[in-house]
Amino acid sequence: MDGEPLVRWYWIGDHLAYLRDLTLDHAVIALVPVAIALAVAIPLSLACARFPRLYQPLSAVFNVVYALPSLAVFVVLIPYTGLATCATVMVPLTFYALAVLLPTAVDGLRSVPESVRQAATAMGYGPWHRLWAVELPAAVPYLVAGLRVAAVSSISLAAVGALIGRGGLGYLFIDGFQRTFPTPIVAGIVLIAALALVTDLLLILARRLLAPWAVRTGGAR
Repeated sequence: MDGEPLVRWYWIGDHLAYLRDLTLDHAVIALVPVAIALAVAIPLSLACARFPRLYQPLSAVFNVVYALPSLAVFVVLIPYTGLATCATVMVPLTFYALAVLLPTAVDGLRSVPESVRQAATAMGYGPWHRLWAVELPAAVPYLVAGLRVAAVSSISLAAVGALIGRGGLGYLFIDGFQRTFPTPIVAGIVLIAALALVTDLLLILARRLLAPWAVRTGGAR
């Protein structure tokens, strides 16, 4: 890339629609797995809170998956989910997000003092009413803290999917390296960072709306 300027602004101006489409595609690939992982993590965390011996085996399994290189997992899945498909990228990202969300959800449920549970029961709350009115709200700051980590990690890892034909903004890195043209690479870095920042800010806002008491008291960070 000797002699080539870091950014050619005319290229960015000529490719705004292309960059927008890649950003939207990247957001779907990266954030849908996080939403699926959240939907799975909540019932799993409830089961772990109810049966504590279940937590360690589940946590160990997800930690092992989290330790696997993402590209290797993508390649292993290709014979089953196909090349250049969303599923090939999103399945591993879902497990990676679960590895982050499950511990935070369990910690959130465990953070409710037993005296609070007993008080809710004494006020006539049944198990389900107590769960929705007391235990899950108390876990919100922990869940959002886990979501922030999981979402930013997923946005970063999704770019690797471009190596197997489905990676959103990751295409810009491959394009730039193949053509020794740094402008797409810089654009990809900036857009991934911006997407991660916007997502993180939205999650912070969600925590303020769903658990305002956590903001006043410091909450889970």
